[in-house]
Amino acid sequence: MDKRWVLSESFDQNQKETLSQELNINTQLVELLLQRGIETFEDAKTFFRPSLNDLHDPFLMKGMDIAVNRLCDAIFSQEKIMIYGDYDVDGTTSVSLMYGFLGKFSEHLTYYIPDRYTEGYGISTRGIEKAKEDGIHLIISLDCGIRAVDKAKLANSYDIDLIICDHHLPGDELPNALAILDPKQADCKYPYKELSGCGVGFKLLQGFCMQNSIDLEELFHFMDLLAVSIASDIVPITGENRVMAFYGLKKLNHSPCPGLQALIDVSGLKGELDISSIVFYIGPRINATGRLTHAHDSVRLLTAKDPSETEAFAEVLNAKNRERKDFDKSITEEALEMVEADEQLKTARSTVLFKNDWHKGVIGIVASRCIEKYYRPTIILTESSEKATGSARSIEGFDIHDAISQCSDLLEQFGGHTHAAGLTMPIDNVPAFQQKFEEIVASTIASDILTPKIDVDLEVDLDFVNYKNYSIIKQMSPFGPHNQKPIFISRNVQLKYPAKIVKEEHLKVCIYQDGQEFVYDAIGFGLAEKAALLESNKLFDIAYQIEENEYRGNKSLQLNIKDVKIA
Repeated sequence: MDKRWVLSESFDQNQKETLSQELNINTQLVELLLQRGIETFEDAKTFFRPSLNDLHDPFLMKGMDIAVNRLCDAIFSQEKIMIYGDYDVDGTTSVSLMYGFLGKFSEHLTYYIPDRYTEGYGISTRGIEKAKEDGIHLIISLDCGIRAVDKAKLANSYDIDLIICDHHLPGDELPNALAILDPKQADCKYPYKELSGCGVGFKLLQGFCMQNSIDLEELFHFMDLLAVSIASDIVPITGENRVMAFYGLKKLNHSPCPGLQALIDVSGLKGELDISSIVFYIGPRINATGRLTHAHDSVRLLTAKDPSETEAFAEVLNAKNRERKDFDKSITEEALEMVEADEQLKTARSTVLFKNDWHKGVIGIVASRCIEKYYRPTIILTESSEKATGSARSIEGFDIHDAISQCSDLLEQFGGHTHAAGLTMPIDNVPAFQQKFEEIVASTIASDILTPKIDVDLEVDLDFVNYKNYSIIKQMSPFGPHNQKPIFISRNVQLKYPAKIVKEEHLKVCIYQDGQEFVYDAIGFGLAEKAALLESNKLFDIAYQIEENEYRGNKSLQLNIKDVKIA
């Protein structure tokens, strides 16, 4: 698949040279910093040396005073408290962190995770009824609740107080809860808006510690769980999230909680863990239980202390993840075959597929897999409770939620945001929905965004690739949304030796630029088809990231190629 290379605009040369002198680094590295909003020496100091002192005062968040006071009353009056969380990674880490920390101060805690299939997302009627049955006086919802208007009314009718800790956008009407903690509330003055759900819960506990003169180190002990939530929920790695991810990764690498250590072991992870380690190895295993069975197994793992327990629970999660992968692979193959068998679908501007026996827990993943093959807005539907229900995934630059909303006459319910959404409709409406959605996409989507984009930070010669520059780039981590690992392009490079194909799908080359001393090893994962383009006498351009490779104890820099174009 062809890709567009979009090079970031350059900054003012005087600005670059001034900051270069202040930081004693070259202007190319300064360019990377300016792209990330680092404009002064003080900005750079904060960026490169994250400090827990940079965490904001939790009492700046609207509702925090009320929430902390009510939590203190419940703890010290020995009231029963239910910690309620969503079934994804953000939700289960939120519950595990709060349950683990508050367990030091109360023996009257319980937690509740809704069933994806029988209760669905968010605060459920069954959850509120369970709280009533168990004599709960306070529910703390995590990573959900901001739109739970009816469920808040139900809780109030049972004289159960509700504290909502959420990070999603509020609707037009807010729930009548005792306190709502959500930095995205229109009138909330909290200075950082992009916390994960677990991050909002963490701020509540930070406020609890400050109110009761509890050493914050006791709370920071749980930051490995917070880092897992930040990475898995794909929130920006900026500001306060950067600080929390930085220290959470330190904890994850040096002294993770027993449950996370067991997951690291079954994942086969070695060496230093980063955001990608969480996104591709740890997060999917935690998520697998909620996708296929019930997410309480994940909370049991993350709150367990006994190594024999954590090992057993980790094996359960690992097995569920293997099962999830099998569903993912088989359904993706079916979906792609359906497209290939239909000439109209092959040339469409959107993909909408329905099959009644596809597993509901993986259809969002399948939608993303289809986008990897056919880069266009995609909706995958299956049957659940005699309805067609599905997940939508978009491409950069197209608002899929808006497109779905234009089909609302065919739907029973839908919700989501610009890049992802969920929807439900009568099965008989699927053909009409497919047609209408395709018409909307075809009439509104710009042709150029149907070609995937690679955002390039800098154009450099290959001699930029050295340990002096790499040491600065490495300190820019943790990498993630809004602070991605830099991508470079180098032009007019050529092969030192013939290209090799590794494991039938990866490209391995040794390259150089004319007139330069060094040659560079490079790997292009999934780029085996590019080998046919590369001949020893041809010049070509590459887009790549710089990585450190270790083999038999020897470390060296290599290029991770993202794309190749003939010069």
